[in-house]
Amino acid sequence: MSRLREIRWHGRGGQGAWTASALLAKAAIIEGKNVQSFPEFGPERMGAPLAAFTRISDLPIRLHCSVYNPDVVVVLDPTLLSTVTVTSGLREGGAIVVNTREAPSELRKKLNVHSQRVWTVPATDIAMKILNRPITNTAVLGAVSRATSLVSLESMERVVRERFRHELAERNMAVIKEAYKEAVSDDS
Repeated sequence: MSRLREIRWHGRGGQGAWTASALLAKAAIIEGKNVQSFPEFGPERMGAPLAAFTRISDLPIRLHCSVYNPDVVVVLDPTLLSTVTVTSGLREGGAIVVNTREAPSELRKKLNVHSQRVWTVPATDIAMKILNRPITNTAVLGAVSRATSLVSLESMERVVRERFRHELAERNMAVIKEAYKEAVSDDS
């Protein structure tokens, strides 16, 4: 990776979009990359739409603004697809990763994207099965890792083990690995 890669995360307050952004950034730091991770929200209440951003580069990052033309868009809550223009500014050849059971080809039609790769993962189902809670941020991280190859699963595991206590780290790693396996794109 020689150029700056920008990721925009869409979620609702309390779903962990910013946490996912920060975990991805920390995994990139482990790999010697330069990063930024930050949220965009105001006094929103729990459940209100919000965005978070991650920048990853081999070179120093001099930008200090929101991400307007992301290489990757990540959607933790599929209900946002009908209320937020999640594909706004998504670069040609970029990717969108969505927590949904929908087929990538159907989602492509719904979102009206053409040159971007569409990835889907049943993140809520995976989280419920392993965590017994609908917390999808680590599941989506597994799908993002597969869709983008921005960081290795090994780096992600190290960060998760630093962030969560032992049992919770084990369960979150199981979520990440399961989502990595279950993520599909319309060209895979």
